[in-house]
Amino acid sequence: MIFLAVLLAAVAARADDLLHARGYKMAGDAARMRIVVNFNRDPEFRWFVMKAPHRLVVDMPEAGFSFDADDLAARGMVASVDYGNLGQGRSRIIVSFDGPFSVERLDILANESDGGFRLVADIAASSDAAFDRVMAEQVETTASTRTTPKADRLGKIAAPGDRRFRVVVDPGHGGADTGAEGETGTQEKTITLAFALELKQALERSGQFDVFLTRDRDLFLRLDERVRIAQQHEADLFISIHADAIRLKNVRGATVYTVSDKASDAEAAAKAIRENLADAIAGVAVEEENQEVADILADLIRRETQSFSIRFARSLVGELSTAIRMIPTNPHRFAGFRVLRAPDVPSVLLELGYLSNAQDEALLRDPEWREKAARGIVEAIGVFAAARQGAGG
Repeated sequence: MIFLAVLLAAVAARADDLLHARGYKMAGDAARMRIVVNFNRDPEFRWFVMKAPHRLVVDMPEAGFSFDADDLAARGMVASVDYGNLGQGRSRIIVSFDGPFSVERLDILANESDGGFRLVADIAASSDAAFDRVMAEQVETTASTRTTPKADRLGKIAAPGDRRFRVVVDPGHGGADTGAEGETGTQEKTITLAFALELKQALERSGQFDVFLTRDRDLFLRLDERVRIAQQHEADLFISIHADAIRLKNVRGATVYTVSDKASDAEAAAKAIRENLADAIAGVAVEEENQEVADILADLIRRETQSFSIRFARSLVGELSTAIRMIPTNPHRFAGFRVLRAPDVPSVLLELGYLSNAQDEALLRDPEWREKAARGIVEAIGVFAAARQGAGG
């Protein structure tokens, strides 16, 4: 009996000492995710990435796991979550993603409430080239790490001057989301795709740019997927093309929008609401995330990106004003557009005109007018690209 009591006590002591993962939570979308795992003590983890499929691997001492299966279900960028014991006193969590990603932050923080610890990982969509660079760096540093200083990662990304300027053109709407409709039945998704294809050809003819489309056919894409495509191509500029319809049928002309938490005017705010509902219109559940900025550097990157977006918007208004009709009051406006929220890609939304106006609708259907508009955009991008590359990015 004494031996049994001692044995049971030893087992209980080992159970108390065993690392325990008490829960797994994740939130986000196809462009950005946050993963949180709670532990009873510091897991002293190491992490690395793997390819085919793209995976984040977190190794730690042997652990017990209490995860809810519903919390592990695929969402956003995450395709699957696996975990278990490897033997020899080690355990592992594997998070598989549906494409290349970057680890912006992976840290352990102390919980003030219960004395435990939580692993926090901030993940962002990335490009294959950037992912491959991270894997190459792993080989040089024994393929594992605890954290990676963000400044170091940023410094190793190829400078825009090392390659041609990259533009991602986003034809708004598509598939089940038809967008606005004109008096004669013109659908916004059709106009935006036709113009995007023509703009891509015009940009490629200049010989200065690498150009990518978020869609090249009648296809529905979530707003966060459009953002992710821009990030995967390491875009230097993202242009989302639209042609809205509003109640005031006399309003016409092109408008350029940039992102801002505070709208420039009531119409810009209403426009952002309409565009941000694109996912809901197509039957996709929209989860709004309110995550803290990971650190001061990330906030500075966003501010710099927004500054570049505004700079390009002003150039675009200037060039388009000589090519096509702009809306007469405040042709550069801003509001909280979800599709413009890539933190590291200067982005604008271009409203070519209003399908609710008969004259604009006729012009939007006119190939010659679209060609003039495309030429103006190409000129604006050329000026912007030259300024960015001349300043070293």
